[in-house]
Amino acid sequence: MLEFPRWKYLVILAVLVLSTLYALPNVFQSDYAVQITGNRGAPLDDALKARVSGYLQEAGVQPRSVAVENDSLLVRVADADAQTLAADTLRGQLGENYTVALNLASNVPDWLERLGARPMVLGLDLQGGVHFVLQVDQKAALEKRIDAYVEDVRVTLRDNRIRYTAVDRRADHSIAVTLASDADTARAREQLAKVMPTMAIEGDGNRLVVRIPEAELNQIAGSAIEQNIATLRNRVNELGVAEPIIQRQGNDRIVVQLPGVQDTAAAKRMIGATATLEYRAVIDGNAADAVATGRVPPEAKVFYRRDGRPELLSKRVIVTGDQMVAAQSTIDQNGQPAVSVTLNNVGGDRMFEFTSANVGKPMAVVYTERIPQVTLVNGEEVRSFRVKEEVISVANIQGVFGKNFQTTGLEKAEADELAKLLRAGSLAAPMDFVEERIVGPSLGKENVERGVTAVLYAFVFTLVFFAVYYRMFGVITGIALLFNLLIVVAVMSLFGATMTLPGFAGLALSIGLSVDANVLINERIREELRAGVPPKAAIVAGYDKAGGTILDANLTAIIAGVALYAFGTGPLKGFAVTLMIGILASMFTAITVSRAIVTLVYARRKKLKSLAI
Repeated sequence: MLEFPRWKYLVILAVLVLSTLYALPNVFQSDYAVQITGNRGAPLDDALKARVSGYLQEAGVQPRSVAVENDSLLVRVADADAQTLAADTLRGQLGENYTVALNLASNVPDWLERLGARPMVLGLDLQGGVHFVLQVDQKAALEKRIDAYVEDVRVTLRDNRIRYTAVDRRADHSIAVTLASDADTARAREQLAKVMPTMAIEGDGNRLVVRIPEAELNQIAGSAIEQNIATLRNRVNELGVAEPIIQRQGNDRIVVQLPGVQDTAAAKRMIGATATLEYRAVIDGNAADAVATGRVPPEAKVFYRRDGRPELLSKRVIVTGDQMVAAQSTIDQNGQPAVSVTLNNVGGDRMFEFTSANVGKPMAVVYTERIPQVTLVNGEEVRSFRVKEEVISVANIQGVFGKNFQTTGLEKAEADELAKLLRAGSLAAPMDFVEERIVGPSLGKENVERGVTAVLYAFVFTLVFFAVYYRMFGVITGIALLFNLLIVVAVMSLFGATMTLPGFAGLALSIGLSVDANVLINERIREELRAGVPPKAAIVAGYDKAGGTILDANLTAIIAGVALYAFGTGPLKGFAVTLMIGILASMFTAITVSRAIVTLVYARRKKLKSLAI
């Protein structure tokens, strides 16, 4: 009568082994570390290790180890103070060819990592994480928008066949337009007013001045912060960071806190990157002669390839990364890395118009990056940006295309990173990291330790109470509860779910539901025994009759968890995820695992007269 299928024992054993395996990484504590990654192919070799070790020795830092791990040079140190000192030293010595970032380095053995096992991610409130403060260059945002207005003025005049000799941006943020002597000034004013209704258009004769209202200038500077915050959220989503904190600080700063990030160098590059693509027409002429003589055509600008060869390209940009709505790293027909690009309607129309008129002619792709620099002027740090522009490819236009096409000429890592940046959107203004540190738990280390201690004592008290009150069945319930906790930790570690304080609440609630399930089973068995049912039959009846009630109760809790996850944000989602994982685990352990153990203990006893319950 008291039977349990053997295949279920095998399932339970497999779940136990896998749960232990994937929960095990949480035993290994992380080290404070400084992570160094090379930019654009900078080498990570023994010479760099020797340089880094020398710089650290001069600064008085004694590292635990300096080694290349996962395509980065990782310097492990003893504590947070040594980490900060090492990062400041190396950042100043290595320059812009390397990205230096703070990190928490994993100590999980390689054999576990090869199996995909990693520690459970703890939220900022429990573990802390990486803290960045970024300074937004609002002046650059203003200049970028005014440059766009300048291009709009040129396009409007060209489209309406109004001849002009110059369109320039002035220091006071106005736009000076010099028309040809035979141009229709009144018509020019009329067309510009249609395109820019908020602008004041002044001047007489063949000279016009387009003035941007002060309110709009202020709005451009302010909106740069909000757009950057939205872009940062997209970029952090590309990194797969759960429950980050991204918020404004003051007039021109943004705070970013990332819990559980293992590759902070990649996060730092992704967050602060301003790299994008520009597509430009190639101007006829000998670029080398133009550079040598200084006679560059007025409509052209000199750009350089990576090997140093000059190219004459049009000052006018056909489309930029701002007009890209989708990007995917891929492989072209020749097996080389490429980025598949999808433009918005405006960019697609411009590209279609250009390629239609220039089939067989060359077009260049320019990789543009703004690199932050810090220089000392009279003892004070002055932050600025250096624009780095490289021609990554020049190819003849083989046919007409518009919104969808491929860009080649990048290395595999560059294609992957650029695709992520283009998907996330461009920054309205460049940003510089003015502060970076590893932060402790937002609740405070002592409060976290007390909370964990309280949960531990409560759990132990529950196990002791069950053992005393239900005797053998109480011990079996305790084993099922421990198995339940092991499964929850393993699942959350395996899928990278973030455990926060609300998550602990969800875990406690799911354990409570598991306790309720075992209480229902045990009390049902007691009722059957009081009714005179034989012990083995009472066990079977207790599990069978309590199973439906347990299923109904847990199903309603799961529905509530799904609703919380679907409509909630932040802490509510963390609570819901832990709750649902815990409920599913508790249903398995309370109904299946405990019954398997009971069957092992009592099934072979032929003359079972009573139960320890």
